[in-house]
Formats: sequence, structure tokens, C-alpha cells
Amino acid sequence: MPRIKLRSKSKRSADSAGPDEETIVLEDLARADFTRRRRAERWRKLRLWLLALVVLLLAGAVSWLFFFSPYLVVKRVEVEGLVGLSKGRVVKAAEVPMGRPLSRLKIKEIQSRVESLPPIESAVVSRDWPDGVRIKVAMRQPVAVIDMGKGLQAFDSHGVLFGRFASRPPELPMVEAKEGTEKVALSEAAKVIRALPADLAAQIDYVRVGSVDEITLVLGNGRSVLWGSAADSQQKAEVLAVLLKQPGNRLDVSIPSQPTIK
Repeated sequence: MPRIKLRSKSKRSADSAGPDEETIVLEDLARADFTRRRRAERWRKLRLWLLALVVLLLAGAVSWLFFFSPYLVVKRVEVEGLVGLSKGRVVKAAEVPMGRPLSRLKIKEIQSRVESLPPIESAVVSRDWPDGVRIKVAMRQPVAVIDMGKGLQAFDSHGVLFGRFASRPPELPMVEAKEGTEKVALSEAAKVIRALPADLAAQIDYVRVGSVDEITLVLGNGRSVLWGSAADSQQKAEVLAVLLKQPGNRLDVSIPSQPTIK
């Protein structure tokens, strides 16, 4: 009769328990890894929230400092480039609101108000941190003097009237024009005056302006020169230099290729 070997119960139990313990260990490791990853994700999100909070706080602090705080506000106004015009007049025209935060100033509006002053050709307005406004101006340069019913006034190369004189400055020629003469005509006359050679300019008593293309030079000896517009002024001056050597009181170089003298 064959023998039958029976496996002991204890050994069978031990063999069956081995895989279960290994499974438990793997599950514990997986659970621990998951916990670590979840904590890391939570910490990452928390750091992002903290960073966002810090950024918001900083932005709020900066906004308050620049727009609402009593520290970076206008306390002074500096003006540079003035000639023949008082600082007080410029400051008054600028209407810079004292005590207002610098960042809330309307720079373009201040600049426009300063440039509305006739003697000022252009202005640059800037914030002068931490408490000032700086205004740099360029003054108009007089080309001639004119009397249009309001006393003697200078005008610049653009035909803009500014300033007043009790008498004509010797270095500026006199311009005669009817009241209401267009600014463009005065501008054209300014171009003619600036184009004249020094020796010819010294002979001029005054300049008569009728329109853009009707500008006449009246010389100190009574002779008159119809110049026309400012076009071809160099050629006209060369032709006139020859005509002045000839007799005649009325000279016309408005068309330099066809001059006349009477």
C-alpha cells in the first residue's frame, strides 16, 4: 500500500502568510508615497497663494504710495529757460495743483496751458520726484516789430505776435501791415527778412506786408522793392544787388528772372 505524505498545517499557514505580508508592505509604501505627494501639492498651492498675496499687498502699497499717500505730492514748481518773462506768470498759467500726488498730474494739460502764453514757443513738463514739477520752456525769437493797432509788438518766424515795446529795438526791422493781416502773411515776411543779406537788411527802413505774395521792402533812401513771396529769396537778393546800382525808385524782383525798375 502506497504511502501518503500529509503537509503540516503550520507550514501551510506560513507559506500562505508570506505573500499577504508583502502585499501589506507594498500598500503601506504606496500609501505613504501618496501622502507625501498630496502634502507636496498642498504646499505648492499654499506657496502660490502666499506669493499671490504678497504681490497683491506690494501692489496695493505701491498704488497707495504713488496715488493716495501724502508723501509724493507737489510741493514746488521749477521753471527753466525764461527770458523776459517772470516765473510767477508761468506758474500762474500752468495751474499746477499743489498737494496733488505727482502720479495723478495731467502733464499734457499743464504743458498746453504754459504754451498758451504768447512769448513761449514750446514747453516740456515733467515730474521732478519726489515732490516737484519741472517746466522747461523755449522762448519765441523776435524777427521784426509791427504795430497793428495795439502798440508795438514783436512777431516770430511763424507770424505769432508776442511782447510789447515802447519803441522799436534797433536790431529789429519794422513791419507795416493792416490790422487783421493773416498770420501766414507775417510768417512769409519773417522768412523774407531772415533771408536778406546783412548789407541789404541794413538799408531797410521798413517792410510792407499786403499778403503772402505781396511783400515790399522800403529802403531808407525812399526806394521801394516789390519782393513778392519768400520763394527764391537768394536769387532775388542777387538780382536786387545789381538793380540798386541803377537809377529808379520802384524796383520789382518778385519774378527774379524778369526784374523791372522804374
